[in-house]
Amino acid sequence: MRAARTVLGDVPAEDLGVCDAHDHLFFRSARLPGQELDDVAAATDEVRAFRALGGRTVVQWTPYGLGRRADALAEVSRAGDIHVIAATGLHQAVHYEPEVLREVRGRLDELFVEELTDGIRGGVRAGMIKVAGGFHGLDEHARSVMAAAARAHHATGAPIGVHHELGTASLDVLDLLCGRHGVPPERVILGHLNRFPDSRVHAEAGEAGAFLALDGPSRANHATDWRLFDLLAALVEAGHADRLLLGGDTTTAAARASTGGGPGMPYLLRVMRPRIVRDLGEDVAEKIFVANPARAFAVDWRR
Repeated sequence: MRAARTVLGDVPAEDLGVCDAHDHLFFRSARLPGQELDDVAAATDEVRAFRALGGRTVVQWTPYGLGRRADALAEVSRAGDIHVIAATGLHQAVHYEPEVLREVRGRLDELFVEELTDGIRGGVRAGMIKVAGGFHGLDEHARSVMAAAARAHHATGAPIGVHHELGTASLDVLDLLCGRHGVPPERVILGHLNRFPDSRVHAEAGEAGAFLALDGPSRANHATDWRLFDLLAALVEAGHADRLLLGGDTTTAAARASTGGGPGMPYLLRVMRPRIVRDLGEDVAEKIFVANPARAFAVDWRR
């Protein structure tokens, strides 16, 4: 059975329902001082608001060492009556203290596989691997993390989600993960593509078979909605509607609907889904929010 690995256990792909394919319930980085996502009540309120609009699954891309709160994810999932998929993996080096990277260097394969199979904490298992590229390129840190992620994928079948700095270097990532390390492109999810609005590059990635994640509508400091719909339309016209994913990528407390500072997760279903239905059709909306996430995050788990 193809199943998505949630924090409460494996669920059939068809049970994922309407999905926020890239977001954060908990997140902490030295690059965002004072904006930590660490409030269990606020996270619960956020998912409840998303659930009230028909949402069923939230995929948290927060990887190892960035305050992903594995101890609280199951609590939020139960309280919000929503599926939560957690991540293992590693972000860019700049997000970590040097001692954290020294601690895990040399055992990334073991760490990723352990968190996907045995669990992160309290039996909560990760259901995807999060990695990150750099601005228009891949440094040695990114290459070593992606190599470990590829080996963990081959051991488990887990999908790999990629942070692209300002949306760049997506084809470099595919060359590395798929070309060099043999990861099937349909197991790769390319994130933040709307931040580099080159529809030709996106179409090439779609033709390769990768999933294309457009995200960040809660972040006013990034070009999102006003370009996002043009990008969606271009990719649909190019025949890639079955590759598209959408997420909120809420990374600061100020961007949450539950704190009053931003549209947050509910915005995806309150504003964006109706616009997609109106401009691109119900069939496209169903693919973006339901059918495509079911294929992207469900796995024939090997362990």
